[in-house]
Formats: sequence, C-alpha cells, structure tokens
Amino acid sequence: MEFTQQPGEGDVSKRTRPVALITHWKISLLAVCLVAVIAYVFWSNSGRAQSRAAPQGPISGAQSVPVATVAAKTGSIPVYLNGLGSVTPLNTVTVKTRVDGQLMSVRYQEGQVVRAGTLLAEIDPRPFQAQLTQFEGQLARDQALLENARLDLQRFTVLVQQNSIPRQQYDTQVSLVRQLEGTVKNDQGQIDGVKVQLIYCRITAPFSGRVGLRLVDPGNFVQTTDTNGLVVITQLQPITVVFTIPEDNIPAVLDKLKRGVRLPVEAYDRALQRRLATGSLLTVDNQIDATTGTVKLKAVFPNDDNALFPNQFVNARLLVETQHEATLIPTMAIQRNAQGAFVYLVKSDQTVAMHTVSVGTTDGDMTAVEGLKAGDVIAADNFDRLRDGVKIAARNPPANANGGAGP
Repeated sequence: MEFTQQPGEGDVSKRTRPVALITHWKISLLAVCLVAVIAYVFWSNSGRAQSRAAPQGPISGAQSVPVATVAAKTGSIPVYLNGLGSVTPLNTVTVKTRVDGQLMSVRYQEGQVVRAGTLLAEIDPRPFQAQLTQFEGQLARDQALLENARLDLQRFTVLVQQNSIPRQQYDTQVSLVRQLEGTVKNDQGQIDGVKVQLIYCRITAPFSGRVGLRLVDPGNFVQTTDTNGLVVITQLQPITVVFTIPEDNIPAVLDKLKRGVRLPVEAYDRALQRRLATGSLLTVDNQIDATTGTVKLKAVFPNDDNALFPNQFVNARLLVETQHEATLIPTMAIQRNAQGAFVYLVKSDQTVAMHTVSVGTTDGDMTAVEGLKAGDVIAADNFDRLRDGVKIAARNPPANANGGAGP
C-alpha cells in the first residue's frame, strides 16, 4: 500500500517544533526568576532578623550597667512645717502733728534709723508761748484775789463769832473764796495745756525704727486734721513674720507651746534657696480660716542684719521635732510607680531588685524611709536602665556596706 503525502503536511510539523521550544524556554526562565525572588526574600528576612537580634545582647544582661551606689544609714532628721508668710513689723506709726502751726524744720534724713525720742521736726512755738504768758498773768491775778478773799474770811470768822456781822455775810465770803480757788485751778489747767502744746511743737520718734520718705516739707502749715501725716516710722528690730500652716498640724504646735518649748523658725527667700533669718515662734492665732483650712502663726526675729524687710514675702519653716534613729537614704534614690515608692536594692551577686519602701520625713536631699535597714546598698542613678535582675557595676561601692539582701 502506498502512502502519499498530502501537500502541506510536512510544513505543519516544521512550524510546531519552534513553538514548543519557545514555550519550554519561557517556563525555564520563569522558574529561575521565581527561585531568585525566593532567595532574595529569604536573604532579606535573615538580615533583618540578625539586625534585630544584634542589640539584644546588652539588654539581656551580658554587659553590666554602671551604677552609683549608696548605703542606707541611721541618723536624725528634723521635722519641719512649711508655710507662706510675710514680714510684719511689731510697730508702725504715721507721725502726725498734734497742734496746728507752721512747720519750721525737719531734723531727719529719709531712710534714717532713729532712736526713741529723737527729734524729727519742729513747729513754730511762738503762738503757744504767748498764750502761756497770758495764762500765767491771769493766774497771778486770780491768786492775789484768792489771798485777799482768804484774809477777809479770817476776819469774818472772828466777827461772826462775836455776832458783829450777819451770818449771811460770812457765808458769802466762804463762797467767794471757793470760787476764786476754782478760778486759780482753771488758770493752772490752761497753763498746763499750753505747756503740753509747746511740747507737741517738738515732734519726736515714739520708738526706734526706720524713717520713711518725707511727706511734708518745711514751711508748710500743718494741722491735726491732716490725713497723710509728716512721716512713717517702722520698727525693724525685732520684727515678726506671719505665716500659715494646715489646721491638722495645730495640736502638735500647741502641745509644744503649752510645755514651754521654744520652737525655732527659719525664714527663707521666695525660691527657698537662701536662709534669711532665724527666730522663734511667738504665738498662734485664735481661730482657723474656714476658707483655706489654715491658721496663722507669728514668729519673732532679732533681725540684727536687717535681712527681713516689712511686707517682704518669705517661706517660713517651723521645726516641730527631730526624729532620731531613722533610716536615711538620698531622696534622689527613691523611685515611684503605680504601686508606690521603691528603690533598687543591690544584692550580693551585684544584681538589683525593686524593693518597696515607705517614705517618711524629707529634709533637703535626705529622706527617712521604712523597709530598709542601715547598711543596705541601693542604686543612686541610671534608673532608666535598671530592671529586676539586671547586673550592675558599682562605681563607688560604700565602704561600710553589708552587700544588701541575699538573692
């Protein structure tokens, strides 16, 4: 049997062979690309994992954290009550004239510190000296009339006993003598009044203190009705500070005052950085301010160096008592979280552990706490790098430390 090739059949097989080769080549290229992408992704993820794992070495504790340490100690700590206050002079006076007249002279310098009795100013005394002369003349005249009336009364007394004159004439003479005695007393009173006015012409300081700015110049006519006065004098030594404390602290203060205990008071500046003066508590006010729940206290200060100035704002610190045998640590070593106050206690294996403490009195950079004993070593800095179980390298281990608590 003879087969004959139809026209066009050989051409079809030649055309399909190149198409199949191109298809296999595309599949191979696609597979290679896929493998390359998978390898790149794997390599990238592996690099990120290594980079993330690299910084975990120090956090895991392989490297010790340098920390300054300090040991708790036993000591005494003062208990202060703090209050805002202002400086108040014991005495302040506006010197005014007590007589009307022309101001002749001013004998003080503005800002001068004067003693009690120091002459401050003079008012023209001549009108009062003239009145004094007039009243002295009236007194001399009335005294002469009184002496004459008394002589007549002596004569009338003898005559009335002899029934030589009427009794009425004798009684009239007795009344005249009494009238003249009253007149003489009145004259003497007028003289004394003018003498007092002459004294008031010399204006003197009622107490020792500092003179303020001059309010009236010489030559002006001053009157007793003037409201401004001549000058203001303020006592500076001693001086007081009035401050407030919460009403809950009143019993402790009153108990000490009843027992005669002298309670020291320190006055500090506005920023509580510099101590201005030291004094003692003088008294406690007799009522509590219902709006603020505080009570006023007054302390007295010698103020020899004039460090306190009237109406100056100060911070007062009242020493109520001193706690002895208290466990003291630096205030900066105390940390706080939601559970309360704690410290990082250094263990014997040079790791730290969070240790809860109860905070008591604080004085400056030292605080009394409960929950520690003398000699316990605690961390004093680098708190942001500390956690439970972190190993530390103590930079300045205390010489008297007991190594802290065991692990």
